[in-house]
Amino acid sequence: MTACSDVAARFTGRTVTGERALSGTLSEVTLDDGRVVVVKRSGRPGAARAEAAGLRWLAEAGTVRVPVVHGHDEGRLVLDRVPEGRPGREAAERFGRDLAGLHAAGAPAFGAPPPGGPADAYIGLAPMRNEPGAHWPGWYAGQRVLPYLRQAVDQGTVGAGEAAVVERVCERLPELAGPAEPPARLHGDLWSGNVLWAADGDVRLIDPAAHGGHRETDLAMLRLFGCPHLEAVLDGYQQVAPLAEGWTERVGVHQLFPLLVHAVLFGRSYAEQALSVARSALAG
Repeated sequence: MTACSDVAARFTGRTVTGERALSGTLSEVTLDDGRVVVVKRSGRPGAARAEAAGLRWLAEAGTVRVPVVHGHDEGRLVLDRVPEGRPGREAAERFGRDLAGLHAAGAPAFGAPPPGGPADAYIGLAPMRNEPGAHWPGWYAGQRVLPYLRQAVDQGTVGAGEAAVVERVCERLPELAGPAEPPARLHGDLWSGNVLWAADGDVRLIDPAAHGGHRETDLAMLRLFGCPHLEAVLDGYQQVAPLAEGWTERVGVHQLFPLLVHAVLFGRSYAEQALSVARSALAG
């Protein structure tokens, strides 16, 4: 029995009848009752624990669905496989309503980790610190934007002189942030690849970087990397929880965080996008 089969059997209590590698980090394991689970492997300390805690925290809201978590050890996570379907407008609108409900479930503070989740977590392949703060502008600048800006400068991906435009956005966040909002329960890495359109007609969210944050950040990330039927998603969201006036002008402010993460991970093109949205935020 392989390590993946062993961990799947251990956390589901079933006998394994088959296994198939999906990628270098994912394997599909078939159980003796016909169910199929996915075993996800990670060499990053605490990543499986952080993801499991995030998925469970999102599931507790009872809104957007996530794959069932069967268990995890230090380096592996066992989840239900989600049979994939096709995006549709009705499902998108329902997803928007459910996402509004997820955000409304709230969090103890900005930057609060999921219960049982580590403070040192990840967004994609990048380390992400969940350090709670009381006020969104200061927390967002200090815990989400500036750490990745500094890394990008240290790597040479952003020039030291260029960094000043992002720093000015951070200084002006109290006036750029719009009306104060309570901490929302965020997926935290809500790009289209983490939105699965399931065969049963419902959306499932995967690979969270869950934490307490501003609800507009999740929506800005959906827009940044594209999402099928995005306008229907936003229509559904607004039906349940209308966004504060001027939210469309704040999209770039919320995109600074994921863009800088991508600059650190993937290079200069994302740095240029981050600098562009920072300049637009200041000009607006």
